[in-house]
Amino acid sequence: MTTRQSYEVIGRGYAGRRRPDPRIEAAIVEALGDARTVLNVGAGTGSYEPRDRDGDRGRRVVALEPSTVMLAQRPAGTPAVRGIAEALPFADRSFDAAMAVLTIHHWTDWRRGLAEMRRVARGPVAVLTHDIEAAAGFWLMDYFPAIVERDRVRMPPVAEVCAALQGDPRTDARTVEVPCDCTDGFLGAFWREPARYLDPGARAAMSAFALLPPEDLHRGLHHLARDLRAGAWHERHGSLLDLDSIDLGYRLVVARPR
Repeated sequence: MTTRQSYEVIGRGYAGRRRPDPRIEAAIVEALGDARTVLNVGAGTGSYEPRDRDGDRGRRVVALEPSTVMLAQRPAGTPAVRGIAEALPFADRSFDAAMAVLTIHHWTDWRRGLAEMRRVARGPVAVLTHDIEAAAGFWLMDYFPAIVERDRVRMPPVAEVCAALQGDPRTDARTVEVPCDCTDGFLGAFWREPARYLDPGARAAMSAFALLPPEDLHRGLHHLARDLRAGAWHERHGSLLDLDSIDLGYRLVVARPR
């Protein structure tokens, strides 16, 4: 199963499980600045699209998404186009800004996709991605090491993402910490609630689990459940329960025009 094909499976019920976290949303909206027209690439069900698109600022968001399952869950009346990042069906400089949230690792050619975003955006390009090397120490990877192995292949290094966007010298990668009560069910969301990863419903909206070989998934779940019952997880990681947020490698890359 490819990553794109996986969303025809895990995409069902996705909107209910992947609700935007307001703190992460605020960072993305800030990165977009005063852009009035925004393209959301790999938009899924619409998470993190600026809520003020019909408000006083008159912001208009157009979504691009390849999965019909995801498109079907978008709010009624929101402009959406079926397509892929590597071939955006828009003219040069069509939008004030472009955004992409936890999606570039699903693209077949992420460099081409980023070049396309740069082509159609007059202003900032904001890309939320994942630095797998920074995340390799996350306790979840001890139970599912195959996630790290796969993501080292499909997740482009953040420095290369910055370089590919070819923005001005202000292009940077900002750390986006994951709050302990994160409302978005992405892979790192339940770092302080380990039992949540035993819930098939929670895992259903995480492509990393959908792409795991069944034997790796079952082995990891067995070991995690055993450690939780025996108290071993709390002995090793109980100090996390005192933290309000944590850096798990999520990075918001923001590039502005030269």
